[in-house]
Amino acid sequence: MRIARNTQEAAGFAPSAVTIGNFDGVHMGHQHLFQETVQAARSGGWKPTVLTFDPHPARIVAPQRAPRLLSTQEERIAQMGECGIEQVLLLPFNAEVARLSPEEFVERVLVDVLGAKAVLVGDNFRFGHKQAGDTKMLADLGARFGYTTRIVGAVTSHGRVVSSSAVRELIDSGDVSRAGRFLNRPYGISGEVVHGHGIGAKQTVPTLNLSTAAEVLPRRGVYITRTDDLDSDRRWNSITNIGYRPTFGGDEALSIETFLLEPLSGETPKKIRVEFLRRVRDERKFESPEALKAQILRDVGRAQTYFRRTQR
Repeated sequence: MRIARNTQEAAGFAPSAVTIGNFDGVHMGHQHLFQETVQAARSGGWKPTVLTFDPHPARIVAPQRAPRLLSTQEERIAQMGECGIEQVLLLPFNAEVARLSPEEFVERVLVDVLGAKAVLVGDNFRFGHKQAGDTKMLADLGARFGYTTRIVGAVTSHGRVVSSSAVRELIDSGDVSRAGRFLNRPYGISGEVVHGHGIGAKQTVPTLNLSTAAEVLPRRGVYITRTDDLDSDRRWNSITNIGYRPTFGGDEALSIETFLLEPLSGETPKKIRVEFLRRVRDERKFESPEALKAQILRDVGRAQTYFRRTQR
């Protein structure tokens, strides 16, 4: 995959079939759009290309309304590659780009830089200064500049349109199972393993404590999870608590504590990714560390049953 971080680095991207967007989370709707872009590129003998932006345009034009992001730019690009995209122009979004009219955006970026022969977008696509351009204008400009325009309809799951905002709402509510269906993979967060208070190892069960920069976290509670060591190929079934440790007086800072269902052999991982598979229960205060430990062991039993069923 070729990744250009400005228009100069995109030399040689033409001719291309292009899809445009922020693609936060790369959910199943985005994946469908990428697949259609790849097919269009193959049929025309062009290069399947994504035009996306850094930072998210809302952080420049309306920072108070900018969404919490589900994924990092690196994660999004990797997922684009898995869908068959071969080129990504990561266009720096600044005040100058924000001021481009729809026609200037099409001519300077889509035509002059990317040599667009086909442009595929969702039906709610807007572009240009103050989002003045819509899909009809995109098609009209295509007739002038020599590219075809294809509008790809939204994807639905169980009667609901799949969108980044819908995925955020599901994760916020703790419905990680449905969020995973919208994403076509479990929702996960990554970060460094940090030292906790040491109470768990002494009074309940030992855990890996995750420090993460993720902007979207599942609702406080206990989840069946899967944990990956980002520096090796080690992977464990696990159970994870997100909360404020009320049994031990509560912390001001939110903690993310993961208990591995298999023994940890070798060194403690330095960086991990935790994928959320199913919500088990709310976090709650127990009368004693012993009572909490007993509940954790019951949670572990539920997780082990879940993994046995999914393996079958």
